[in-house]
Amino acid sequence: MLQKVEGIVIRCIDYGETNKIVTLLTRELGKISVMARGAKKANSRLASLTQLFTYGYFLVQKSRGIGTLQQGDIISSMKDIRRDIVVTAHASLVIEVTDKALEEKKHNPYLFELLYQTLNYMEEGLDAEVLSLIYQLKLLPVLGLYPTLDTCADCHDSTDFVAFSIREGGFLCKNCVHKDPHHLKMSETAIKLTRVFYHFDLVRLGNISVKRENKRQIRRIVDIYYDEYAGMYLKSRRFLNQLDFFETNE
Repeated sequence: MLQKVEGIVIRCIDYGETNKIVTLLTRELGKISVMARGAKKANSRLASLTQLFTYGYFLVQKSRGIGTLQQGDIISSMKDIRRDIVVTAHASLVIEVTDKALEEKKHNPYLFELLYQTLNYMEEGLDAEVLSLIYQLKLLPVLGLYPTLDTCADCHDSTDFVAFSIREGGFLCKNCVHKDPHHLKMSETAIKLTRVFYHFDLVRLGNISVKRENKRQIRRIVDIYYDEYAGMYLKSRRFLNQLDFFETNE
């Protein structure tokens, strides 16, 4: 049975000498994997269609096992993402965490739209690191994780936050911060931005400008929270950490 789906390429691995196995996040079917026969050939009509981040329509031959990609139409190749190594790294983190978060054929049109909007904003030149942080925070409920960001994670009353506690799974107020000696201190701005990123509608995003130190603080709690609660090892995050190290030590 043939079905046309709207999708984004989130993973692609070589299979044999000429084929690829492509993982798509689709609006209609959720995450699916398909065989793209001959896609490794330079003159294949599927070569450009199966590049990472590609957004388009895909004609898939469905089967009980892995389906087959027959053809497709590219809406956006997201070529500007691939032109900058840092943007590529943040976009790679977004699709990698998406792939690890979702089971095959689990329908989630909200997540498809969120991924498309995130990659499209990156393509338009908005801050890729901020977009990656927003995406990872919004993905937490999909993973069944709900950090305590609106009240103190300990007393559940105060909103006078000063730090984030991995142990408690959320912000701590100034009266409770001493209860976790391993808390992560955050600036007032970083705390506010974390809450905004988690709650607001990405469609409403305009121009964004976040200071490097605030991004660093938010990224630290996101990374550690994912490590502790989602248990994800992300190759793309390791690469980003290496980039940060070289940039800091230039």
